[in-house]
Amino acid sequence: MSILRIDGRACDELRPLKFDVDYLSHPLASVFISNGNTRVLTAVSFEDKVPSWMKNQKVSGGWVTCEYGMLPSATTERCRREAAAGKQGGRTVEIQRLIGRSLRMAVELEKLGERTFYLDCDVIDADGGTRCASITGSSLALAIGCKRLFPANENPFKELVAAISVGIINGTPMLDLCYAEDSSAEVDMNVVMTESGKLVEVQGTAEGAPFSRRELNDLIDLAEHGLKQIFVRQREILESI
Repeated sequence: MSILRIDGRACDELRPLKFDVDYLSHPLASVFISNGNTRVLTAVSFEDKVPSWMKNQKVSGGWVTCEYGMLPSATTERCRREAAAGKQGGRTVEIQRLIGRSLRMAVELEKLGERTFYLDCDVIDADGGTRCASITGSSLALAIGCKRLFPANENPFKELVAAISVGIINGTPMLDLCYAEDSSAEVDMNVVMTESGKLVEVQGTAEGAPFSRRELNDLIDLAEHGLKQIFVRQREILESI
């Protein structure tokens, strides 16, 4: 893939990726992830109780949930705080549900005990892929948090999870789209995967003409190529803690 993109990357190249661990003082763990010009602050906290529905349904174990938000100045045009509007937008609800679903794949809920783990994901700068960066950053934060909270033989964390965007632009599959690419893509897709290579979620949409099964497979292969690199970075950091 030799075609260069608007930022000079090859089609199968990730944006510069950086993880800053323990960016905050108070949570169990926090990770500030920079993915190109997209920056998200992720944090993990917990409390010793579970949602009421779990008790009502007599479900054992714990729960993992997410709250996602975007700062007003995270985009070119200021977006109003949702708290000021009095309710969350549909996009916010959809994204935080996705993050929660994804991270519940990373742990054995039964081993959490009667605890609820909260993943807080705050977008500081948005240049495409905020949900993917949120999943990738909060997965590392949750792994670190569990490592600190539980003895090694009781750690409920199973495996890392990460997400990446892919798309087709001018007929060419591309990895890790920035906003300008995402907004002009004929097909855009978010792929969530576990470290062992299993798919958690695939969100793909044709913005112009429909795409073929072959193109779908090509995009998932391209996403896996990028995610393998991300897992190496996550694992290196986790093992250094």
